[in-house]
Formats: sequence, structure tokens, C-alpha cells
Amino acid sequence: MKYYLEVLKKYAIFSGRARRSEYWYFVLFNLIFMLVAMGLDNLLGTTISVLPYGYFYFALAIAMLIPGLAVFVRRMHDIGKSGWWYFIAFIPFVGAIWLLVLCCTEGVNGDNEYGADPKLEAEI
Repeated sequence: MKYYLEVLKKYAIFSGRARRSEYWYFVLFNLIFMLVAMGLDNLLGTTISVLPYGYFYFALAIAMLIPGLAVFVRRMHDIGKSGWWYFIAFIPFVGAIWLLVLCCTEGVNGDNEYGADPKLEAEI
């Protein structure tokens, strides 16, 4: 949960680097909160037509759009890539798989052009 809150504190900061743990814990908790929002929509009857999600789900999705993009860009910076790599996801099948591989790749040891190593900063 610490990493989720850390990402929210850096709401729209696209500079710097994000460790794998920061990125994946954000993804995990975001998924959990999205499922809870979907459950609330179904429980309260706020779903949209025949879809299993509704107003709570969409409100959370819109609120988490910018922090999600920001932590993804910082994750790419950690492996020495530009945030523009996000657009490779538009290549069907291969793009999504390649982004998954990139997000699971260990970051560059030491400083790179995007900032200091977040692992070293955490140890201090």
C-alpha cells in the first residue's frame, strides 16, 4: 500500500524513475480497487446498461489515468527507455507482450539519463 500512496503523491510527475515494486504494487492495488468499485456498482445498481461496471468504476478509472501513465513512464525511465514506448501497445498482441517484458525488466544499476537509481535512494 505504501507504493500505491507514493504513486498518488507523485500524481502527475513524469520525470524520474520507478522501481519494479513501485509499479507492480500500484498495478495490484489499482486492480483490487477497480474490482471493489465494480462490486459496488453491481451492489448499488449503478451499472451502465448490461455492463458489469458503472459510475464508481469509471470515476476511479478516470482518477487513476494520470498516475498510472506517470508511474509507467517512470518505470520505462528506470530501464533506460523513453515514456513514448507506451505507444508500442497499439501493435496488436506483440506490443502488449513487449510492454509486459519491459515492465518486468530490472532497472539500470546506478544513475542514467533520467535520474538516480531508486534502489540506491531507498537504501540511504
